[in-house]
Amino acid sequence: MLTVSRITHIAIKVTDIEATLGFYVGQLGFEEMFRLDRDGKLWIVYLRISDTQYLEIFPGGEGVGVPGPERTGYNHMCLEVPDIEASARELEAAGVELAKPVVDGADGNRQAWIADPDGHRIELMEMSPNSFQADAIARIRGE
Repeated sequence: MLTVSRITHIAIKVTDIEATLGFYVGQLGFEEMFRLDRDGKLWIVYLRISDTQYLEIFPGGEGVGVPGPERTGYNHMCLEVPDIEASARELEAAGVELAKPVVDGADGNRQAWIADPDGHRIELMEMSPNSFQADAIARIRGE
């Protein structure tokens, strides 16, 4: 089996780079790390999620919106937050509308959903100590 340390980035293609940066940097508070140009124009913007995880944003997307959740392909990214209720309040105060309110997920975690300007779905998750994921992590660690 391939040895993997972590997922380092997710890459998305967007139609409006300024609206996208307004959302991820201005409203969510991600930090822009650097930009890369190709052939004299903007190619990629890297945003910091954590020290080792980034969101790559490629401008110049075509079409309107992303495929629905039933379509094959990228479905959503999930960001773990320490307190889902506090995160929901912070987002609403920043002008980010919750696409789905805070609920208990089928996996035992608390979750809420938002979407970026192009419709990329983002799950916010507060891991519960009694969730399937927490149980699996404990098993892996031999706890």
